[in-house]
Amino acid sequence: MPPLRRSPTRRRSQPRLFDPKAFLTTAGIGRTVYHCRPKHAIFSQGDRAEAIFYIQEGRVRLSVLSKQGKEATIGLLGPGDFLGEGCLASTQPIRLATATAVTECMLLEITKEEMLLALHEQHELSDLFVGYLVQRHNHTQADLVDQLFNSAEKRLARALLILSHFGKDDRPEAVIPQISQETLAEMVGTTRSRVNFFMNKFRKLGFIKYNGGLQVNSSLLSVVLHE
Repeated sequence: MPPLRRSPTRRRSQPRLFDPKAFLTTAGIGRTVYHCRPKHAIFSQGDRAEAIFYIQEGRVRLSVLSKQGKEATIGLLGPGDFLGEGCLASTQPIRLATATAVTECMLLEITKEEMLLALHEQHELSDLFVGYLVQRHNHTQADLVDQLFNSAEKRLARALLILSHFGKDDRPEAVIPQISQETLAEMVGTTRSRVNFFMNKFRKLGFIKYNGGLQVNSSLLSVVLHE
């Protein structure tokens, strides 16, 4: 009688490690990558909120429109930022703001259902997302303090430093994509003429320069820190 053969032991397949960066940069179930041109409306105030967006490349302007027809810029977002995250809350079924591409953009659209499922199942993604929300909340609080206590000149300097991602790398200068003075005035809460005055002042002092875009020098920080 031939000896019994043992069937080869099956190795358990190792679970694939979840990579939140890959999740946010590739298409998949409930996720679509698409390109949009400048001035394209990604979503509009009053639209149904059914998806969240992740900015892979480019700049996006967030604005609100009052009942009287007055428009105000409430934020300029860039790579690594989320858009429309309010849709994840059941209390926000519609968009409260309009998101418009300022430059050429590459976005990942994630359906509300897919994002909620991924946040529930993948702790790496939920950690990253919660960290982002906390950072965004802190930034919003800083904006409020800035509006309440700082001069228009300081608010403009701070806005330019934020737009240039000051402090995120070791470059002494950073180029800001083309942004109109009207948009800067809306962000800072002043008039276009005042923005023009301060921009000319910053340029003469060497804090900024125009060379294929607006270049912001780290020395502009002195305006923010000056009492």
